[in-house]
Amino acid sequence: MPDSFCVILTTTPNQAEADRLAELLVSRRLAACVQISPIASCYMWQGNVTKETECLLLIKTAAHLYSEVEAAILENHSYEIPEIVQLPVAHGSERYLAWIGDEVKDNRE
Repeated sequence: MPDSFCVILTTTPNQAEADRLAELLVSRRLAACVQISPIASCYMWQGNVTKETECLLLIKTAAHLYSEVEAAILENHSYEIPEIVQLPVAHGSERYLAWIGDEVKDNRE
């Protein structure tokens, strides 16, 4: 069962965009839960080292919904190239993973 779930990471430039994106994903049943944390990022952008404060979103969902989550992020994100990274869930609490499965799209339509 764990290989059917994943965590998708993305970052936003501010809390308002993070909140809007999280609510959109949960309300569309593309994610059971989205956690938002403030972070400091250092990255190369257009030939320059850039340091920014961002919000990190941890999106808990079913692995088969990755493409729909990615499309929703791309359609609603302000970054030219937003981070969208899928991490597989190797192990997890059986009850928690069952809850994710119950809350995402295919099981709620």
